[in-house]
Amino acid sequence: MNFPLTPREFEAHLRDFGAARYHGHHPFHRLMNGGDLSQAQLQAWVLNRFYYQAAIPRKDANILARSTDPLFRRAWLQRIIDHDGAGDDAGGLARWLLLADALDLRREDVIAHKGVLAATRFAVDAYVHFVREHSLLEAVASTLTELFAPTIIGERVDALLSHYACLPMEALSYFQNRMDQAPRDANFALDYVLEHARTAEQQRQVTEALAFKCDVLWAQLDALYQAYITPGHVPPGATQFGEKR
Repeated sequence: MNFPLTPREFEAHLRDFGAARYHGHHPFHRLMNGGDLSQAQLQAWVLNRFYYQAAIPRKDANILARSTDPLFRRAWLQRIIDHDGAGDDAGGLARWLLLADALDLRREDVIAHKGVLAATRFAVDAYVHFVREHSLLEAVASTLTELFAPTIIGERVDALLSHYACLPMEALSYFQNRMDQAPRDANFALDYVLEHARTAEQQRQVTEALAFKCDVLWAQLDALYQAYITPGHVPPGATQFGEKR
């Protein structure tokens, strides 16, 4: 890719680049969408994914603290509220726990991240470290995976309702809320990146930040696939899930 690109060209590049590397293509997601996961494998996903969900407000707080622009901070603060909740809205983390409840996971174990895969911890912690240590532009760019979230969320809700009878509609409220939140967040981040990434070096940094975030999401699914699907080697310290009761 010959940078710098015009804003329109750069947007097209980011959309194509991210779509090709997004974790919706992972075999674990294909199994989920096809109804081919056991309840135990779904439990493993929900438990490990919560470690990522719980890190999102901390990631966003780091980004918030980096900005000197009150308007930016005001807009970005909504991301933390969406996950942690405010007023009568319990927030996204609480809604994710409804999914855990529906799968008969012990809520206290999920909140405490008990039995989470080491690879999950390493990948998620690396993401929080990335947004803390890199430039604000790169940190914002790393969130651009949300450009592709609505498609995968829609597919996920349809698949979970169609194939997994143990999951009632109310257990999927996290995903339903993200259908509106993710496009809003992605559009804000995209506008910021297109405004601030004008040089060749800045556009390379943005592309690399998006690649890193795609790798973070993909690595989490790699760990789940290896531990709970094939070859099925659950590492020491991680939860050994039983079959559906």
